[in-house]
Amino acid sequence: MKTKAAAFILFVLAVSFAYGQNPAAQDILRQVDANEIYRTIRYEGEMIIEYQGRRYVKSMLAQARENRDSFVEFTNAEDRGTKYLKQNGRLYVYSPDTEEVMLISGHMLKESMMGSDLSYEDAIENEGLADRYDAVLVGTETYNGRNAWVLDLRARRRTESYPTRKLWIDTENFDLLHYELFALSGAKLKEYSLIRAELIGNRRFPVESEMRDLLRRGSRTVFILKSVGLDGPIPDSVFSMRNLER
Repeated sequence: MKTKAAAFILFVLAVSFAYGQNPAAQDILRQVDANEIYRTIRYEGEMIIEYQGRRYVKSMLAQARENRDSFVEFTNAEDRGTKYLKQNGRLYVYSPDTEEVMLISGHMLKESMMGSDLSYEDAIENEGLADRYDAVLVGTETYNGRNAWVLDLRARRRTESYPTRKLWIDTENFDLLHYELFALSGAKLKEYSLIRAELIGNRRFPVESEMRDLLRRGSRTVFILKSVGLDGPIPDSVFSMRNLER
């Protein structure tokens, strides 16, 4: 069903191009979602964190499905055995030092994940933008040598962590090249830049990117995905408290 929807969106966009028209902003956003939102994912990941002149490298194994469940286990020496479980929208962390499980909730979800520029919310989000934001196409620009549509997004719900966003989207392949995240006050909070995307199946998927938390001076995190598998089966047992604690 998702593949058919993506194909229809591409058809609508192709017709717009053929008649020399700018496509609708919401259609552009839906195509970004079609590329990036998965039913399930498995990957080996690496976070390279640079903060105040120091560099940290953290590795992990991760699995997730839709926007409900995810399981991440860190494998680098300093953090080996630290695990995160998102289960039906609730996020838990297991610490091998204390052998205890803690629920991460409320304001804690906005805190840095493992010292990176990503919050816990950023790290586990897998929810389409087109259903959550109203988009306006404000123009086209060149970004890193690529022609890009520029979209302004405004949240439909007051509960969104970022009430407004600004996106730069490749006009040829719909890669999300760059985005900026803003607070309700209009202050810019974070910046994301795509480093590399790969064709996985019939979609272009981001496998290397950079996030900067602008509230942390001299900080950036490069996030690298390896051995990515999309939309394959994952057993329910992966997303269980038993798996978290063992």
